Amino acid sequence: MTERYVWDLQEVDETQLAVVGGKGAHLGGLSRIEGIRVPGGFCVTTDAFQRIVAEAPSLDDRLDQLSRLNPDDREAIRTLSAEIRRTIEGIAIPGDLAAAITRALAQLGEQAACAVRSSATAEDLPTASFAGQQDTYLNVVGPTAILQHVSRCWASLFTERAVTYRQRNGIDHRTVHMAVVVQRMVFPHAAGILFTADPVTGNRKVATVDAGFGLGEALVSGLVNPDVFKVRHGEVVAKAISAKQRAVHALPTGGTQEVAIDPQQQEQPALTDAQAVRLVRLGRRIEAHFGRPQDIEWCLVDGGFQIVQSRPITTLFPIPETGDQENHVYVSVGHGQMMTDPMKPLGLSMWQLTAMVPMHTAGGRLFVDVTRRLASPASRAGLLDVIGRGDPLIRDALETVLDRDDFVPSLPDAGPGRPPAGGASAPIETDPAIVTELIERSQVSIAALERDIRTKTGPALFDFLLEAFEEHKRVLSDPLSMQAIMAGMEATWWLNDTLREWLDEKNAADTLTLSAPDNVTSEMGLALLDVADVIRPHSEVVAFLQGVEDEGFLDELAKLTGGTEARDAIEAYLDRYGMRCVGEIDITRPRWRERPTTLVPVILDNVRNFEPGAAERRFEQGRQKAQKKEQDVLSRLRALPDGDRKADEAKRMIDRVRTFIGYREYPKYGIVSRYFVYKQALLEEAERLVQAGVLPEKEDIFYLTFQELHDVVRSHQVDGRLIQQRKDAFRSYHALTPPRVLTSDGEAVTGAYRRDDVPAGALIGLPVSAGTVEGRARVILDIAEADLEAGDILVTTFTDPSWSPLFVGIAGLVTEVGGQMTHGAVIAREYGLPAVVGVEQATRLIRDGQRIRVHGTDGYVEILP
Repeated sequence: MTERYVWDLQEVDETQLAVVGGKGAHLGGLSRIEGIRVPGGFCVTTDAFQRIVAEAPSLDDRLDQLSRLNPDDREAIRTLSAEIRRTIEGIAIPGDLAAAITRALAQLGEQAACAVRSSATAEDLPTASFAGQQDTYLNVVGPTAILQHVSRCWASLFTERAVTYRQRNGIDHRTVHMAVVVQRMVFPHAAGILFTADPVTGNRKVATVDAGFGLGEALVSGLVNPDVFKVRHGEVVAKAISAKQRAVHALPTGGTQEVAIDPQQQEQPALTDAQAVRLVRLGRRIEAHFGRPQDIEWCLVDGGFQIVQSRPITTLFPIPETGDQENHVYVSVGHGQMMTDPMKPLGLSMWQLTAMVPMHTAGGRLFVDVTRRLASPASRAGLLDVIGRGDPLIRDALETVLDRDDFVPSLPDAGPGRPPAGGASAPIETDPAIVTELIERSQVSIAALERDIRTKTGPALFDFLLEAFEEHKRVLSDPLSMQAIMAGMEATWWLNDTLREWLDEKNAADTLTLSAPDNVTSEMGLALLDVADVIRPHSEVVAFLQGVEDEGFLDELAKLTGGTEARDAIEAYLDRYGMRCVGEIDITRPRWRERPTTLVPVILDNVRNFEPGAAERRFEQGRQKAQKKEQDVLSRLRALPDGDRKADEAKRMIDRVRTFIGYREYPKYGIVSRYFVYKQALLEEAERLVQAGVLPEKEDIFYLTFQELHDVVRSHQVDGRLIQQRKDAFRSYHALTPPRVLTSDGEAVTGAYRRDDVPAGALIGLPVSAGTVEGRARVILDIAEADLEAGDILVTTFTDPSWSPLFVGIAGLVTEVGGQMTHGAVIAREYGLPAVVGVEQATRLIRDGQRIRVHGTDGYVEILP
C-alpha cells in the first residue's frame, strides 16, 4: 500500500487538498496549466502524517491540553507546542514509508538538491492563507537529510505561530493534517513574488512584482528591499529599483547562505520591464485557472520563469457582482449605519428588501452603487455635499476617483423628472405637533403589524412579510417624515455655518441642541439611569447582578428582597427598548430582549457611578445650558450691525432645530421595532422546521437569504452544505476591513482629511460635538465588556443607538466610523460630550488606559505622555 504515501506532483490537483495539503494541491494544479513550468517533485501524503502521529499515543493528551489553552497564553502554548514538535521529530519513520520516499527521490536523482516544504490541509484556502505558518527547507541533499526534513515539516504543524493562528481562527488542531512537498531545487538568477492584484489598494487590474537577486528567501525574510514593478494592461506603469546589497544563494553541500552583491550590480534591476510584463501574463493565466487573485512565488532560471507556489490573496475585499463589464463606484452602507461588522445572509437580504435604494453585497457588507449619480454634474454636486457633511473621508475618496478622468462616465443632467439627491426639501412649519403626529403614525403602523402577523405561518407568513416590507418602506419614505429630518439637519448646518460667519464661533449648534425633546435614543440612555435608581438601594440585588451569567436571571430576581421592583424596572425598560442591540441593522443579531445580560454591566456601572435622580438632573442641566447658550448668542447678535434681523433669523433656526433634531433618531427606532416583530415570526417558523427535522438548529436560518428561507418553508428541504459554506464565509469576513469607497476594479479608496491645522502626531477626525476633554481612554470593542469610571473617554470602532446607555457615564467619545449626523454624533451632542469621529484606526493607535485629549471643536485627538 505504499502508493498512498507518495504521489507525484503531476498526479495531483486542487481536488486532493485532504491528501496533499494546500501547497501540494496548488502546485499540482499549477503543473497542469499550459505554459506554466513547475519544478518536478512529489508529495508525501497526509496518510503518512496520520500514521506517524498514531505511533505516539501521548500526543492525544497533549492535543487536548492544547485546545483548552487561551490563545493569549503565549508561554503555555510555546512550551506545549515545543513538546509536541519534539515528540513528532523523535518518531522513527517506518521502513516501508521511508522506502517509498527514497524511491520517489531516486526519480529526481538521489543526490539532487531539493526543497522540502510543509503543506497543511488548512492552508492556501480561499478564506485563510496561513501564509508562513509552516516551514520550508531549501537545498536539502541526500535521502537521510530529506527524511529528517520531512519529519521537521510534520512537526512544524505545531509551531507556536501555527497553533495560535488556528486557535484565533477557531480551527480544531485535530482536523488539520500535514503533507510534505519535495521538489527539485532551482537555482535562480532572480526570484520574488507576484501579486496579481495590488495588495495595498486591492485594484485587480494592477499586478505588483517584487524582485531580488538569488533565492526568494531574501525577500520573504526581509533581508533586502525588493525592486517593485506595477503592471497594468500589459505595461509597466510604475517601478522602484532598490539597492540590493545581499542575496541568499544555495551552497553545493546543502543549505543556503547570505552573500554580498557586487556593488556594480546592486542598483541593477533584477528584471527587465519586458520580463516583468511576461511574468504578469503568466500570473493572469494562473489567476484565471484558480478563479481568484493569487500571490505567486516565482524564479527566473536561464531566462525562463518557474513557479514554485501560488496561493489566494485572502486580504482583498471582494467586489459586488454586477454581471457587466462597466465601471462602478460603491459607497459603504455600514459607515453610514454605524455597523461595519459583517452581516449574515438573512440580515443582508432583509435590509435589501426594506431599504429605499438598491444595495449590493460583498464581504458580508452592503454597498450602494453611486456611479450614475456621480456621472451627472447636477446630482454629483448634491451627493458630494450631503456625503461630505456626513463623512468627509467618503467625499474625499469619491473625489479621488472622479479625478481619474476616465473612470466615471459623464452623463447629461437628468431631466426635470426628479430633484437631485441632497437638494432642498419643501419647507414645513416649525410645529412640535408635526413630530407628535409622525411618532403616532409610526406607533399605529407597528401595532397593526404586531396584530396582523400573529395568525400567519408557513408560506402565508412570507407573503404577508413581503406586503409588510412595502408598508415599512412607505412609512420610511413618508414625505412629512423626510421633511422633519431634513428640517432638523438643515437648521443645524445653518446655525453652524452662519454663527461661524457672524460670531466666529465653531459648532455653536452642539450646545443649542442639548436635551432636545423627543429623542428616543438619548431617552434610552437616561432611562437606564432610572433603572439603576430602582436597584441601588437593594444590596442583595446588586450582589446578585454582579454574578449573573444566565439569560433567565430576571425570573430569579423575584426571590430577593427588592427583586420584584428591580425585575419590573428592567422588564419595563425592555418593553420600550428591548428590540435594540449592537449592530441592529442585522436582524440576526441578538436583541436585548433576547439577551438581557448585555445590559447588566451598564446598569451596575450606573449604580456605582451615579447618585439617585441623575437622569432628570442631566436632562435639566442640558436644557438650561442650551437655553443659556441661546440667550448668549442672541444678545451677541443684537450687538452687531443689522443685529435685530440676525437675531430673529437665528432665533427662528434655534426653535426649528430644537423642534426637529430629536426626531432624527425616531425612524431608526421604528425600523428596529419592526425588525424585532419580523424576527420573532421567522424564529417561530424556524422552530417548526427544527421540530420537523428539516434544520438541526433555529439559528441556521440566519445563513439563508429571505427568499431561500421562503423556499425551505415551502419545500421542507434544505441544503446543509450551503449553510456550512455560508458559516465558513461569514467567519472569514471578520478578517476583512470594509472600505468606505470600493470600485469595480476592486480598489479600496480610503480618502484623507486635507488639513494642516492640527498639531504634529495628533489623530485627525471629524469634529461632531464641541468642547475639549482630557481623560483615560477606554478602548472597548464589545458593549458587554464595558467597565467605565466617571471621566473615562470611550474609544471604539463605531457606536449605534445601542451604545447610548454608556454615553451617560463617559466624558468624551472617539470612534473610527461616523459623521456629523450619525447616531453617535447626535447623542454626543445631546449629552454635551466632546466627540471626534471618523478617526482612522483609533482602536489600534490608542491603547486602553492611555491618557488622551479630545478636541471636539477642532476634530483631533492628542495622545498624552
